Amino acid sequence: MATYKLDDLAYAYDALEPTIDQETMHLHHDKHHQAYVNNLNNAIEGLDVSDNTEELLTNLDLLPADKRQAVINNGGGHLNHGMFWESMTPGGANEPQGKLAEAIDKAFGSFEKFKEEFQAKGAAQFGSGWVWLVLDNGELKVVSTKNQDNPIMDGLTPILGNDVWEHAYYLTYKNVRPDYLKAWWKVVNWDIVAKRYEDAN
Repeated sequence: MATYKLDDLAYAYDALEPTIDQETMHLHHDKHHQAYVNNLNNAIEGLDVSDNTEELLTNLDLLPADKRQAVINNGGGHLNHGMFWESMTPGGANEPQGKLAEAIDKAFGSFEKFKEEFQAKGAAQFGSGWVWLVLDNGELKVVSTKNQDNPIMDGLTPILGNDVWEHAYYLTYKNVRPDYLKAWWKVVNWDIVAKRYEDAN
């Protein structure tokens, strides 16, 4: 039987300050993400399912109908947050390099225009959700998803995602989500994002 677990962060809880404060990281990782893992394990208890969240979310039709939404909510929460923690690092590069940088320039016109579109899409997401840089048949696009939905459920390949649920930013940024979206670039791990891009091509 598959059992999911929450991995430790690869950096200290205060490592992303002042962009993301220590208390938010503690609550977000240890409480919110842990709850998704716990609820996912409860939802799949007794079922013969994959121990890979991507496989789980792309084969929802294999699940009993009464379990699917719980798996979407909590499996998505687990997958999304795992990508989110990995997508950040203290003291990383300020912008992408190499093939990813070239692809962003080609798709959006410039890195600055990409950031503007990403921030605008994240700010416009109604309620809770995520904003993503994805590959769609080899083409880079910015999309948003509601709640804990992941773009793989729509056949897209996510390579960068930012959490725009209020629990991700409220202690520092209050209700001003655009300020959080703008500040977040300071902690993006572009090496990881570039690896995801190259692995997907």
